[in-house]
Amino acid sequence: MTKEIDAHHLEKLTVKELREIAMRYPHEKAISEMKKEELIAFIKEVMGVKEEGEGVRKKLKAKVKMGKAEIKARIRELKAKRLEAKKGKDKKSLYILRRRISRLKKLSRRLAAA
Repeated sequence: MTKEIDAHHLEKLTVKELREIAMRYPHEKAISEMKKEELIAFIKEVMGVKEEGEGVRKKLKAKVKMGKAEIKARIRELKAKRLEAKKGKDKKSLYILRRRISRLKKLSRRLAAA
């Protein structure tokens, strides 16, 4: 292995390969008990590898649970916006609104089936 190991390369390695790399360095915790994320963090710390774009890559959104009534109200709002976009001949907005309405309809059907 080379000295230059980036975070992306470490993510692609298997746990077995990561353990072999980690065994080369002094450690306090048992490497055989570490999970993949822990091994990657340990190797990055020991080798001084900088994490690039960590915040951008793992961006999580909080899920907002909506009831059937809220979903249907949102669909009505989007349909009104879609009608306005249709009059203005805005194709991009039409496409986006159509997809949003479609997703909400699928969600409402899943809620009704549950």
